Amino acid sequence: MIPASVRGWVRAHRSLADAIGYAALAVLACALGLVGVWSLFSVLPEPVSPWWSLATAFPACALVIFRRKAPIPLLCIALVIFVVDLLTVGGVLTLIVVLDLLYAATVTASASTRRRLLIGIALAIVVTTAAALLRADDPRIAVLIGLQLGALAGTDYWYATAVAQANELVVLHRARAEDAERRSALERAEAVRSEREQMARELHDLVAGDVSAIAIRAEAALSIPDAPDADRAALRAVRESSLQAHQALRSMISVLRAGDGEVAARRRGSLPELVADAERHGLTVTLDDALPPRIPSPVDQAVTRIVQEALTNCVRHAAGARVDVGLDADGGEVRVRIDSRGGAPVTAAPVRGSGWGLDLLRERARALGGSVDAGPVDDGWSVRARIPVEVPA
Repeated sequence: MIPASVRGWVRAHRSLADAIGYAALAVLACALGLVGVWSLFSVLPEPVSPWWSLATAFPACALVIFRRKAPIPLLCIALVIFVVDLLTVGGVLTLIVVLDLLYAATVTASASTRRRLLIGIALAIVVTTAAALLRADDPRIAVLIGLQLGALAGTDYWYATAVAQANELVVLHRARAEDAERRSALERAEAVRSEREQMARELHDLVAGDVSAIAIRAEAALSIPDAPDADRAALRAVRESSLQAHQALRSMISVLRAGDGEVAARRRGSLPELVADAERHGLTVTLDDALPPRIPSPVDQAVTRIVQEALTNCVRHAAGARVDVGLDADGGEVRVRIDSRGGAPVTAAPVRGSGWGLDLLRERARALGGSVDAGPVDDGWSVRARIPVEVPA
């Protein structure tokens, strides 16, 4: 049983351990007389001592120590040592080192370099077989030598290529997994951002108008001298807006807690109520609703939101204005027209506008394939919207 400390040292110094093992194997081969296996190629006039094979075996073993740093240059050096050994003592160890370095070079090489190594192996086997044919009395010996070298080098190259391709697949799958993880993180971040934008849009749609109305009516009541009737009217308006905001908030909180359902949204049927509320705030509103009885729900909500936001802006910025609201359908699209004339800005606005209202309306309209345009006109403000009746999938 090999001690754990020895196994740990071998794993930490694998190249050095292999070099020492090869050197020990070379000594053992010399002691057993396992040399002269390539006597067919020897150019020496007479056999020499087996121990002379260490002259080529030890330098070849030393190359193994550095095989991880430069396997291909070391392979070329090992081939030179192998040829020298082949033409002299004919040891076994130099061939083993060549096969070791061929494996190391093939595993770490690129696909194009592996193809060049394969061509080099084929040429080396052809040259060796040709040389054996020239030196051997029996051609069968030369063929046998070529087959042996081809089998050894071919098997070594095939196994190293399989390992290299497996490593490449591991790297590829890891890169794909990391890429998929990055995409997943981006998608999660985008989903969170989209959800936050949706929540902000819904909060603005459902609550901002009512809260602004509360603040405006309260400010108006405070700015008027003692007038019991006006105060009670303001309190009633504040109460109604508070109840609407409370109901909207409860609806949204319920959806957020349960994770399903729909947030209560205003529909076209609430337009008269919106008009009445705007008139309570001092506007004079004319509503001309010529839309078909049934339009898609997202379009219905978008139309209502556009009217609601326009009326809220009039209350904030054009107190006492006359507002004309026109809704109709033409050519497969719904058209919204809101024109305000006259009015005066609130001198002490209790709530500052964020400027998000029109931007959110434009986003909602773009999502439905439509558009919203708003801007000043002579003595007033105009909002125009077009939304296709067919909602994009």
